[in-house]
Amino acid sequence: MINGKKVIVVLPAYNAERTLMQTYEEIPKDIVDDMILVDDGSRDHTVEISKKLGIQTIIHTSNKGYGANQKTCYQEALKKNPDMIIMLHPDYQYSPKLILAMTSMISSGLYDVVLASRILGRGALRGGMPLYKYISNRILTIIENCMLGYKLTEYHTGYRAYSSEVLKNIPFMKNSDDFVFDNEILAQIIYFKYRIAEISCPTRYFPEASSINFSRSVKYGFGVLATGLKFLIHKMKIKKVSIFVKD
Repeated sequence: MINGKKVIVVLPAYNAERTLMQTYEEIPKDIVDDMILVDDGSRDHTVEISKKLGIQTIIHTSNKGYGANQKTCYQEALKKNPDMIIMLHPDYQYSPKLILAMTSMISSGLYDVVLASRILGRGALRGGMPLYKYISNRILTIIENCMLGYKLTEYHTGYRAYSSEVLKNIPFMKNSDDFVFDNEILAQIIYFKYRIAEISCPTRYFPEASSINFSRSVKYGFGVLATGLKFLIHKMKIKKVSIFVKD
């Protein structure tokens, strides 16, 4: 716990056998109360390693997609009544050591969501982010800030901390099962006026770190633009968009 607040880390995993141990070892166990790993149809030994480490492990018998993985992560975590949920990729691309800072910012009551930004500061390219990804990241972020009426340095990080109240109150189950889930959930958070903070995060790009290829990156980019358009259409009351409607 931190400041009397219960913390759960969720690990959306796919073929993470080479990096899961490193990620696990750097998670601050004095702060984190529990961990949940959801394996999305891995073809390696991710599940065996996770169970050996004593992590609660949930298995998708087939690959359902990155967004579907997160949906399971959050549903299972919320069953444990946490105060905060941290989404951390087990591919060791992001530093688990930032969990203390991220949870402190939420437990203070000042913010509802904290994003670990690879762009804030100068770590992205130094950490090995491909130039085309850096440029597309910057362009998409500028466009999204204009469309969503917000100001973030990055919408595409896979390292996030949420107050459990956020995940209880936004309809994330309506979002995509694919990578654009990350973008849709931020659009929902902004639409429902939750408070977002960012923290600079060093990043590591190496062969074992997860990354989508160029063609899927292009598809993701179009999905991001579509999310922004849906946000505007709904906000301007042109047409109701389901991901911004609570049941």
